Amino acid sequence: MEEDSEVPFLANGAGTDNESPLAGACDYRGRPVNRSTSGGWRSALFVVVLEVSSGFAFYGVQANLIMYLTGPLGQSNAAAARVVNAWVGTASLMPLLGAFVADSWLGRYRSIILAFTLYVLGYGMMTLASMLPPEQEASTAPCSLQLALFYISLCLVALAQGADYPCALAFAADQFDPNDPRDNAARSSFFNLWYFCLAIGTTVALGGVGYVQEYFGWAIGYGMLCATVLCGVIVFLIGTSTYRLYTPTSGADNPVTLLARTLLVVLLKKKKKVEDDEDQEEEEVAIAKHVEEARSLLQLLPIWAACLSYGMIFAQIMTLFNKQGRTLDRHVIGSIELPSATMLLFGPATILVFVPFYDRVLVPMLRSMTANPSGLTMLQRLGTGIALSLAAVTTAALVETRRLKVARDHHLVDDGGATVPMSWVWLMPQHVMMATASVFAEVGMQEFFYDQMPHELRSLGLSLYYGVLGIGNFISVFLISFIESITRSAGGESWFADNLNRAHLDYFYWVLAGLNAAGLAIFLWRASYYAYKDYNKRLT
Repeated sequence: MEEDSEVPFLANGAGTDNESPLAGACDYRGRPVNRSTSGGWRSALFVVVLEVSSGFAFYGVQANLIMYLTGPLGQSNAAAARVVNAWVGTASLMPLLGAFVADSWLGRYRSIILAFTLYVLGYGMMTLASMLPPEQEASTAPCSLQLALFYISLCLVALAQGADYPCALAFAADQFDPNDPRDNAARSSFFNLWYFCLAIGTTVALGGVGYVQEYFGWAIGYGMLCATVLCGVIVFLIGTSTYRLYTPTSGADNPVTLLARTLLVVLLKKKKKVEDDEDQEEEEVAIAKHVEEARSLLQLLPIWAACLSYGMIFAQIMTLFNKQGRTLDRHVIGSIELPSATMLLFGPATILVFVPFYDRVLVPMLRSMTANPSGLTMLQRLGTGIALSLAAVTTAALVETRRLKVARDHHLVDDGGATVPMSWVWLMPQHVMMATASVFAEVGMQEFFYDQMPHELRSLGLSLYYGVLGIGNFISVFLISFIESITRSAGGESWFADNLNRAHLDYFYWVLAGLNAAGLAIFLWRASYYAYKDYNKRLT
């Protein structure tokens, strides 16, 4: 039986005539499965549809959240930026907990079901909160019930992210058998397709949902998100009979125990004095696997820490980049004016163009030069992304410096609500560069942390990727709070003043550029002698 003869981006990436049962895999009823009747692109695409719906909903909230907080909820720019960064950071860190629960007890399939139950509750509550009127008709202040419901809904969505993000991508990647050459090749292309499809969901969310929220009402916009997530989980359930499920480890083999045991073995092994090689041979064979796993985990930590510099820059896209755009002239044709959130479309639109170009043109070209099947090694791809993010934030600083000069030249410094006579097109380069950086850095992190982790810890490995984005947001929160307190205490204007024409976002961008440059230097230093877990990758 020929299966999956045509796959996105990578032709003939899956399918095989081998009908033997797959070791360790079963269907949703616990029965053995084989390659021809389960998994592959057919199963993975059901999960992709599910994740497009969740990405659509999440970015539909995130794109305009700072506008909702500074508008109907009446918060300042700095406070709203902190809330957005804290929420995104929490949502990105929750996968660390979700990965442990899924790999230890619940399993990835059931974790995904739990996640989307929380999503529906969260977005439903968010819709209800946005429909509530103020406490008094003459007042624009939000009522206490509205605030409570809205913040509880944000917490539910963050919890759902924890169960969804590390499990869905790992669950989809599990549909490709790493022991089959064609499945293994397809899996590499799958990570590109995954990011491409998420960009589609993000593009529609930023363009469509942002427009609906600003011009038709917040309740309608949030209601769209709830309905989309509900449809996504229905599609996911339809594909249940085709999935390959892997039983989670338990007891002594759960992720935390495994991680602690392997690290302990390395520490004890370093202190141990071997007196008789013959007597120690059996013990050495027994612990060799754990030693190798522990060393690979220790190697990952400096790489992960260096990636945080990318996470700091990524945190600015939906907050300060968005606020910059709101001050510019957003007219396109005549009186048609773009909503500020629509300008965020430059990023996902770039991803939609660049991912196919990268996979179908750039990879084959690089493959011929490097002899690496993926064109670049995972670390080369990741490092390119961090370097591009440095270029993006440097560009953002230069553009903001020009925007402030234009505001001064037209005597708009004291008019925070005025439109600065400077076209929105000036923001395109920083958005395009950050989008290109994300194709390299984020897809690189996903594949790297999934591939280099022991099989039992692969959900945890993907949660490390989300942890980069989460901690990057929290670092941004700390920097904003720290810098604002210093600039205010000195008696001057805050760098994050509500009137952006008196603020200094350009100074903040230069601080981020310096931190990002330091992170890139650390990454290059550690990556220069990193040894891949797979011996074949060490040769590339």
